[in-house]
Amino acid sequence: MPTYQYLCDSCGYEFEEFQSMSDDPISECPKCKGKPRRLISGGAGFLLKGNGFYQTDYRSSKYKAEAQKDMSNGLTSSSSDSSKKTDKPKSTGDKS
Repeated sequence: MPTYQYLCDSCGYEFEEFQSMSDDPISECPKCKGKPRRLISGGAGFLLKGNGFYQTDYRSSKYKAEAQKDMSNGLTSSSSDSSKKTDKPKSTGDKS
């Protein structure tokens, strides 16, 4: 559910409301009971940061079981990963 920004035309109070896309806009300012209007905002960008986001979140059950076994045997992820083949995400944007 998105967070919408509102600005009251009567008192100038700016506030945010976490609501469903299908909900009606807020019709009453929480401060002065005036009529607010929904502002157009850029929203938050969607960023995937970090080392191996895809690899750590979407591995097969078999891989996760082997990794868990390696961790319980005292091996670190860097020493066990270097000898294994890494999975690469399939390209989805290229249609030839």
